[in-house]
Amino acid sequence: MPGYHWISLTTDYGLSDGFVAACHGMFARIVPAIRIIDVTHLVPPADVARGAAVLAQTAPYLPDAVHVAVVDPGVGTQRRGIALQTPRGALVGPDNGLLLPAADALGGVREAVELTNPAWFAGTVSHTFHGRDVFAPVAAHLALGHRISEAGPPLDPADLVRLPEPPVEVGDGWLNAPVRTVDHFGNVQLGADASALAGLGPRVRVGEVRASKAETFGVVPPGEMVVYGDSAGLVAVAINGGRASDVLGVTAADPLRIETVD
Repeated sequence: MPGYHWISLTTDYGLSDGFVAACHGMFARIVPAIRIIDVTHLVPPADVARGAAVLAQTAPYLPDAVHVAVVDPGVGTQRRGIALQTPRGALVGPDNGLLLPAADALGGVREAVELTNPAWFAGTVSHTFHGRDVFAPVAAHLALGHRISEAGPPLDPADLVRLPEPPVEVGDGWLNAPVRTVDHFGNVQLGADASALAGLGPRVRVGEVRASKAETFGVVPPGEMVVYGDSAGLVAVAINGGRASDVLGVTAADPLRIETVD
């Protein structure tokens, strides 16, 4: 049976506990030769939107794999565990909106199932650690080459939980969009497509801060702000040598206005 040589893992588990290692251990116990890519384990706790964005922006650049994502504030409740098949791999995790952006980026959902097959779970399933006891062993079985339909009954992809689209407004020389993510460097990514930059002039104001529209950070002098299209194809704001998020005082989901100035 064809399977996968790779599993990727994206979580909000952090690095100071043994949660990630326990998931790795479950993968290795079932598929000893599996190779694992840790996307990140520093998603802010319970920040489903951030986890979804990181996975969606990373998965297309990984080898075909089973992608496990666990940012799961509803663990142990009635929220479903799901597996999705796409043209470029499978995804396993909670049905809370976390997986669908990555599925779209990998070519769309071809098949969706609810995880109900206890033979694919750990012997004892904790109410609070489905990453180890449900999602990791399910992913390992898919990596072995088992069909996704063996994991549980089919679901209509239209019935899966999807995160709301960000409210973006674009006008003549301006745009309003929420902050989608803030990265390690303090760069501020908005929910607006980079094509929205075409309607802005070369000099803009971001909130109350003047900035330049450019292609990359080094185009402006150190300490100055730049608005650009980032590597994910979205509008972003940075400071050459600084942290735009600190200067603007914004975090995820905050609204931000960019407008052309003379």
